[in-house]
Amino acid sequence: MEKKDGVVTKVEGLSALPQLNSSTIAVAINGKKKSKYVVRWALDRFVPEGKVCFKLLHVRPCITGVPTPMGSFIPISQVRDDVVAAFRKDVEWQTSENMLPYKMLCTRRKVQVEVLQLESDDIVKAIAQEVTKHHIIKLVIGASSRSIFSRGQNLSSKISDSTPSFCTIYAVSKGKLLSVRPSDSAINGSSSAEDSYTSCSITSSTGQSSSSLTERSEPDSSSSYNHFRSPSLPVQRFQALSHINQNFPHRRESSNESVHHKNYSLDFGDGEDDVSSCPQGTYPTDGDDLASSFRSLLTDNYITADDQASISGAPTDSSSGYEADFNFELEKLRTELRHTRGMYAVAQTEVIDASRKINELHKRRLEEDVKLREICLKEEEVEELARKENGKYETAKREAEYVKDCAEREAARRKEAEQLALREAKETDKLENALMGQAHQYQEFTWEEIISSTSSFAENLKIGMGAYGTVYKCSLHHTTVAVKVLRSEGSHLTKQYQQELEILSKISHPHLLILLGVCPDRSCLVYEFMENGSLEERLLRKHDTAPIPWFDRYRIAWEVASALTFLHNSKPDPIIHRDLKPANILLDHNFVSKIGDVGLSTMINSDAALSTIYKDTGPVGTLCYIDPEYQRTGMVSPTSDIYAFGMVLLQLLTAKAAMGLPHIVETAIDKDNLAKILDSEAGKWPLEETKKLAMLGLKCTEICRSDRPDLKDEILPALEKLKEVANKAQDSASTIQPPPPNYYLCPLLKDIMEEPCVAADGYTYDRKAIETWLKENDISPMTNLPLAHKNLLPNYALLSAILDWKSRKGGNI
Repeated sequence: MEKKDGVVTKVEGLSALPQLNSSTIAVAINGKKKSKYVVRWALDRFVPEGKVCFKLLHVRPCITGVPTPMGSFIPISQVRDDVVAAFRKDVEWQTSENMLPYKMLCTRRKVQVEVLQLESDDIVKAIAQEVTKHHIIKLVIGASSRSIFSRGQNLSSKISDSTPSFCTIYAVSKGKLLSVRPSDSAINGSSSAEDSYTSCSITSSTGQSSSSLTERSEPDSSSSYNHFRSPSLPVQRFQALSHINQNFPHRRESSNESVHHKNYSLDFGDGEDDVSSCPQGTYPTDGDDLASSFRSLLTDNYITADDQASISGAPTDSSSGYEADFNFELEKLRTELRHTRGMYAVAQTEVIDASRKINELHKRRLEEDVKLREICLKEEEVEELARKENGKYETAKREAEYVKDCAEREAARRKEAEQLALREAKETDKLENALMGQAHQYQEFTWEEIISSTSSFAENLKIGMGAYGTVYKCSLHHTTVAVKVLRSEGSHLTKQYQQELEILSKISHPHLLILLGVCPDRSCLVYEFMENGSLEERLLRKHDTAPIPWFDRYRIAWEVASALTFLHNSKPDPIIHRDLKPANILLDHNFVSKIGDVGLSTMINSDAALSTIYKDTGPVGTLCYIDPEYQRTGMVSPTSDIYAFGMVLLQLLTAKAAMGLPHIVETAIDKDNLAKILDSEAGKWPLEETKKLAMLGLKCTEICRSDRPDLKDEILPALEKLKEVANKAQDSASTIQPPPPNYYLCPLLKDIMEEPCVAADGYTYDRKAIETWLKENDISPMTNLPLAHKNLLPNYALLSAILDWKSRKGGNI
């Protein structure tokens, strides 16, 4: 198609153009709130016509940069391709989410819909290219109402100018059709209709009417393309009257002009009477009826003109000219009136169509209301069903929880029963093993466990070393223990290991060291760990340890004597320790003593003489603690342990070395100077009871075994009496609270600190006292020097020591 002189004509090669898609409706939307009115209008307008396909066109700007968290943009040329691709995919996804409501509008109407995202900075060009690409002949766009204040072309006008002419463009505003730009085919069709219409008109008036219609259908006119709609009926009538007034001849005289205006008013009045006399709704709507109506009106007008000519008689030449001019203008008005009637008939037809559509919409609304009520009823039914199902679920859940609780209780009872049965089985096995003489009171450990616990026998874990092995402190099975690793020569089990294992596995006494386990692979013995080490270390005060009070020494003497009595009277065979000395007497955290290192112990037959002769070896034990008679004869007996016990008693009193100690004590007693050789660190000794204990120790160290006292009948009863004296002294000493250490006292308050804090001068003060001082002074209360700052650092270590001291002394001081 091409346009020449305002008339649309066909051009050659039209058949060569691509076939247009008449069933596809394109809707351009921008994603804002008003877009839904455009989509709804398109659905209401085109869906009733038949099966159509909707294309929703959305133009988004080209991606030229990637946003940053600071709100700025980075050009895509400076960003990695994967980041740009991810950002582009995110933009496409967000756009798809924004288009989803419009797509759902079409889906609800059961219309095939396709959403096309166009990426371009020129919206008009993008839409025009998409229409050309898919050969779309119907495009619906949104447009705002024009006002007298708007200037230039809006976006809808630009789209109309750029879109191919084969496409009809519908501009919609607020759900109403604002204007239409017809396609070439529509313009040709209207031009043909107007030509056929104007061919029925007469001479110049029909020519003028045809030209006016052609101007209204011209696609390049401002009324057609700028506003996309024809003028309203009153405006068209005003334009027609203005055109008539411009062509009216002005060569008449004043008298004739008054007559002409009077006749014109009458004729126009007749015309108006004709219009008003036709009842509303009786105008023809079809094209044929409209043409026949126009022809009847022309016939009536001609008849009226002839009648007027016959009545007027034979006028003069001038009057005939005026009458011809008047008839000419009257025909113009009648032609315009007929045209107005036709347009009114068209408008009435549109009103009827609109009324029909309103009725259809009202009917559809009623149907939708019925469907909505049905949906509401179904929703209520579903909610009721959901409530019932929820109730059933809650009931089932409570039942399941109850069953689970019952199962857990049953499992707990079953577990308790199994554990009880297991304990009973273990007790039964232990009883059977005891009856059969196969009881073992120790646990076996692997060599790997010993190596792992001692960190491959690290030097910092070594706590003792003797002639037969080394002792390490370690942790086995979350228990702190002492591991003795014996030196084995030739065989992996030494005689000492077998002897100690045989004895300790069969006996148990509160003051004998407990054997916890063994490692049979490498001759290792695992004992309980004694926190305060050996009696020898405490008497000599190694590592600056606190001295043992005299009443605790009385108690230790009784405990060692009771353990020796248990060994000497063990069944079935008595046991002789043979290496009793302060180094083999260990102390726990409460200074409770236990005898250890029974590797040199021996069992003697109760039926034989109380001695064992060692012919191949020399005497075993430690010098100064070995029985002199045993050294001389090689015969060992329980009295050999009594001699060693006497040496231990003398060391408890004096804290001196064992060499020549009996002679020193005996000389002091003879000279009545016993108090001078007693250990002054033990406190104030009771001289009378201490002298008795010293005399008992001297009797135990007699050279001849027959002169030594009996352990069970003489030594143990005497020590029990001394123990009672010690207990009374200990009870009275515990009620007297010793003064606190000086570093527990605040330098300012001279009292025990409640919340010790370190100031900038390095001294520790009570927080309240130093804060009060710092409010008025900037110098140290101890050095009188300026303080670098007034910050206070809590001394948690000193606070813990003070709290521990208070708890041990029983009460706040």
